[in-house]
Amino acid sequence: QGSVDCPNLEFEYGDADGHGAELAELYSYTEEPELSHNRRCFEEDFHTQVPDRRWLELDRAQQKAYVMRLLDGLEVVNRDKRLRVARAILYLAQGVFGDCDNEGDVLHWSRHNSFLLYQLGTFSAFLELLNMEIENSQACSSALRKPAISLADSTELRYPLSAGTGVAQPLGTEWPHTCLPCCPGRVLLSVMYLMVENIRVEQETDPPEWKTCRETFRTELSFPVHTEEPFALLLFTMVTKFCSGHAPHFPMKKVLLLLWKVLLFTLGGFEALQAMKVRRREELGLPPLPEDSIQVVRGMRAASPPTCAIELVEQQQQQQQQKRGHRSRRPLMKQDSLDIYNERDPFKNDDGGVDEEENDDVDSGIEGELDLMERDAIIPAMPAQRLPIERVSFPKGLPWAPKVRQKDIEHFLEASRNKFIGFTLGQDTETLIGLPRPIHESVKTLKQHKYISISDVQIKNEEELEKCPMSLGEEEVQETPCEVLYRAMLYNLPQYMIALLKILLAAAPTSKAKTDSINILADVLPEEMPITVLQSMKLGIDVNRHKEIIVKSISALLLLLLKHFKLNHIYQFEYVSQHLVFANCIPLILKFFNQNIMSYITAKNSISVLDYPHCTVCDLPELTAESLEAGDNNQFCWRNLFSCINLLRILNKLTKWKHSRTMMLVVFKSAPILKRALKVKQAMMQLYVLKLLKIQTKYLGRQWRKSNMKTMSAIYQKVRHRMNDDWAYGNDIDARPWDFQAEECTLRANIEAFNSRRYDKPQDSEFAPVDNCLQSVLGQRLELPEDFHYSYELWLEREVFSQPIRWEELLHCQ
Repeated sequence: QGSVDCPNLEFEYGDADGHGAELAELYSYTEEPELSHNRRCFEEDFHTQVPDRRWLELDRAQQKAYVMRLLDGLEVVNRDKRLRVARAILYLAQGVFGDCDNEGDVLHWSRHNSFLLYQLGTFSAFLELLNMEIENSQACSSALRKPAISLADSTELRYPLSAGTGVAQPLGTEWPHTCLPCCPGRVLLSVMYLMVENIRVEQETDPPEWKTCRETFRTELSFPVHTEEPFALLLFTMVTKFCSGHAPHFPMKKVLLLLWKVLLFTLGGFEALQAMKVRRREELGLPPLPEDSIQVVRGMRAASPPTCAIELVEQQQQQQQQKRGHRSRRPLMKQDSLDIYNERDPFKNDDGGVDEEENDDVDSGIEGELDLMERDAIIPAMPAQRLPIERVSFPKGLPWAPKVRQKDIEHFLEASRNKFIGFTLGQDTETLIGLPRPIHESVKTLKQHKYISISDVQIKNEEELEKCPMSLGEEEVQETPCEVLYRAMLYNLPQYMIALLKILLAAAPTSKAKTDSINILADVLPEEMPITVLQSMKLGIDVNRHKEIIVKSISALLLLLLKHFKLNHIYQFEYVSQHLVFANCIPLILKFFNQNIMSYITAKNSISVLDYPHCTVCDLPELTAESLEAGDNNQFCWRNLFSCINLLRILNKLTKWKHSRTMMLVVFKSAPILKRALKVKQAMMQLYVLKLLKIQTKYLGRQWRKSNMKTMSAIYQKVRHRMNDDWAYGNDIDARPWDFQAEECTLRANIEAFNSRRYDKPQDSEFAPVDNCLQSVLGQRLELPEDFHYSYELWLEREVFSQPIRWEELLHCQ
């Protein structure tokens, strides 16, 4: 596929999709009958209490009184009655769509009712019910009777037969008796998700009391109020129980969506994270950030790897040779535009080189394919008479300011001193005696671009605390939501990461059906399997959509955790990163991208007429196999592109400055996989792909670099530069695995020391506070046994006088 097939994608990256889309993804299409069931439960109760009135016609006091009466119904012992009341509350949270005329009204009343429900204590009541459901074992046994078939290759369901054999049926009658079995947990999680999502989203028209509610709710979710753990930890526990097989009935998609939104709400999104980073640097006395990375990325333009003027000439010559007997009307490019380049490109036969060891057609990357498709787009546009010099356009400047680490300056001075003086001065970066003038200028330039990160300061402080634990005293730790979450997750964090990656593996489109894999489709498969083509296609779309939403939620919450933990403390981030690496996160992400990624991003696994809230207020047309196969008119699938960018960012976080993990990218042959991802014409995704290619370029060898000069040019144009970084050459790099293993072991030791020092309680008695004041010690009254004075003299003789004290040994102590 070339640039014609892969147009620029108008995608704006953010914390989440639009409000309506995020609410719609909570529901599977097989849950459609439950919407009317919820409405029926509400109306049967509402009309007995408030006859001849609608919910929208009640004033606020009447609405509060009715909700309080519903909450009282949650206290009954009968499980079925509790579930009917919970469904009535869910109908309120869904926006009383039976009284609304359009989608906007449904979303408005959903927000209004969510704030009302929270103010009356609904969330706390549902939290108690959720705890009861987690401990309930009956639901588990009933779930085991459900058909646990794996639909990993669900595309077979989508196109089982020719589309012409599908018979259109009315939507309400196409799946008789196939609705999902009753699951109270699904109802509870739906109400909690709607409340979190509606209260989380801010709007300019929100009244002041809603803003106060939002902050109170955020605090309630962030810090444990009635329990000893934050709410997110309960959801993590549900994930681990699901993966261990103890609770296969948990609706995992809803759990993961709720967990992601709770983390997003309590910790903050990407813009909030950037503001916290700026504020933290000010507190530490560090210079401000050179740029706002979010704004820089949003301003970047997607592009193919640049084609230089020399290559345009060669392409013209090739076309002329192909059209023998026909004189080309297009002249060569003017010589003055070629004079802009100081020298010819030594790698002019880029596309003829060897790409990878595999020599796979699909792995040929973006070089030849994009270049061939652009040939007709660029060359014919040239005027026949003369070519304006403006056709050769150059960027005004690189998008990122270069950065230099303290370690880079030290390495540069060490090499310079060895060359010109013959000895080194360790970490001294100030003494420049004996070095030539150009070295002075180089050091000055390096120091101008020196960047000290928050992580550098945290590592330095940790080293000082390890050296002098007594003199520096106890560290002051701010009780932030991120700190509370890490402390709560700490001891079970490896299990949480393994569970998330297991689910991600099961939801990946490249995963094959295995008998021992977990069943993530329990909450989407109906009790009776489809019997017609239309039903099969609908279920196939629903299953694929279900998997995509799971991938989206896991990728987003993992990225949030990594970014917030890194800002809170670098060793918290490294602890999570190490366990992700140990759980094979790197090959898992590479396996995810080892597919036709363009097809994944443009997949149309959605039926817009069945999406909430459209399906609640609009007349539903008859579905046909042709309409399902056509899908929507969107250029790409927002959630899939969002997931791909998140996974690339996670991979960057795990491998940055880690040579052993970079070597994993090389060993797993990630270069051709990542190059295929460059076909997606979206600037942010291209940036993170190029970053991953840049860090391993030095290990791929000269032949790879020679064969992929366009990719190298794209890296130079889009990725931040580190001065003195020989990423493009790697002349002196020798991959030594034993050094890399030692690097990981040292990092692990530092992480364990950090966790032990800050979180292991109680501390060793030797490091407990000691009262050194003689007067206060002698003034303390000690409770002695009543018979102590009878044996006091004997004790004194045995323990004090008869014990030899060798004072001279103090002189020999080191």
